[in-house]
Amino acid sequence: MTATVTVARRALLRYLRTPQLIVLATVQMSLFFLIYRYMFGGAIHAGDMPYVDFLVPGFIATGVLFSGIGTATAMAEDLEQGFVDRLRSLPIPRSAVLAARAMADTAIFAWSAAFTAAVAFAVGFRLHGSVAEGLAAFGLVVLFGFAFEWLFITLGLLAGNAQAAQGMGMIVFPFAFISSAYVPVDSMPGWLQAFAEHQPLTPMVDAVRGLTLGPQSEALLGHPASYFVVRALAWTAGILAVALPLAVARYRRG
Repeated sequence: MTATVTVARRALLRYLRTPQLIVLATVQMSLFFLIYRYMFGGAIHAGDMPYVDFLVPGFIATGVLFSGIGTATAMAEDLEQGFVDRLRSLPIPRSAVLAARAMADTAIFAWSAAFTAAVAFAVGFRLHGSVAEGLAAFGLVVLFGFAFEWLFITLGLLAGNAQAAQGMGMIVFPFAFISSAYVPVDSMPGWLQAFAEHQPLTPMVDAVRGLTLGPQSEALLGHPASYFVVRALAWTAGILAVALPLAVARYRRG
């Protein structure tokens, strides 16, 4: 635990002492949200609710992909610049180095998501469920973020350098669009609906949407929020079960 906290603190201080990184982490996600909110807001219909209320849960739930590309790049930079080699020479658990990176980047993602949520309220988003459900939705978003950070850490370790890591991270990004994040899945072609329904981001988005939209969510989604929360948690556990040991194994092979 001491090693994990120490390395995580180093990663956070790196962001705090580099204004460009902290500003980018804070503003980038919100800028994309504003583009989607005003570009698609008048063209896409989401039943009887304003599009902004439909968009915000999906956008924030998939926002980990914005953060994840930075995670893969930072992991590859640490590897390329020799920082990881110095840590390997220390008598600390191998998993502590990776857990520290996951914790630090999850904290940065949580800050970015909270800032984007504040911007969303400022431009018309409203919470239709209770405050407790809203907080539960945000907690799920952070949990999803932690699981996906391990996936991007693995990509960073496999890439070996920052440029390749950024490119590999972009491969995952289209999953956000082939999901229920921005448009209803039933508006997609049939063959694409099958993929969108059976990839991890859709149940995660629908779980957050179900908690934030209150009573009207079941009419929109076809199931109560608890149905999607269980599925989303199962996907989260599955991603962790695969990505975490893969990342540790790749780190040990170094």
